[in-house]
Amino acid sequence: MALLSYHDEKLMEAGCDEAGRGCLAGPVVAAAVIVPKDFTHPILDDSKKLTAKKREALIDEIKSSSIAWGIGVVDNLEIDEINILNASFLAMHRAIDQLKVRPEALLIDGNRFNPYQDIPFTPMIKGDGRYYSIAAASVLAKTYRDQLMKEYAETYPHYGWEGNAGYPTKAHRAAIKEHGVTPLHRQSFRLLPDQLELF
Repeated sequence: MALLSYHDEKLMEAGCDEAGRGCLAGPVVAAAVIVPKDFTHPILDDSKKLTAKKREALIDEIKSSSIAWGIGVVDNLEIDEINILNASFLAMHRAIDQLKVRPEALLIDGNRFNPYQDIPFTPMIKGDGRYYSIAAASVLAKTYRDQLMKEYAETYPHYGWEGNAGYPTKAHRAAIKEHGVTPLHRQSFRLLPDQLELF
């Protein structure tokens, strides 16, 4: 199914999505993107459906063809303080803050959102596979976060973040068990399953 260029033809809409919500380490990153009403693209889709190479190739294209785009970051300490759901919404708010054009409506990937100022919003389940603006936001958020985690991996090389981006892989959890946690791990998350915590 082809993605849609807009939800409401009359409004300037920003699509919003986040990356890194289920990770054990690092920040949650969100992006907001406003695309033109006639925007189409042959391969742009939900970032999870694209290879890393395709996502990378899309970054400059998304930035140059969009009306405005912004990135928002909430680090692991803030995540521990306000919980991951609120941190995801805050990252989206920070991404919207970065837009050079104020949107008249927001299309949010997911089923919930904390209102941003007085801008009306529509949560969209699997919105990153339905609207170009949300798909574009998903690509920008994911590529930005993946790059951050690669940089962090140079400081903390044991955890495989350059490959797993901080997600709870077996290797990542084994490294936590062997080397302990880093200042970038989310302490409010269950970093090890119970059977590993007993040792």
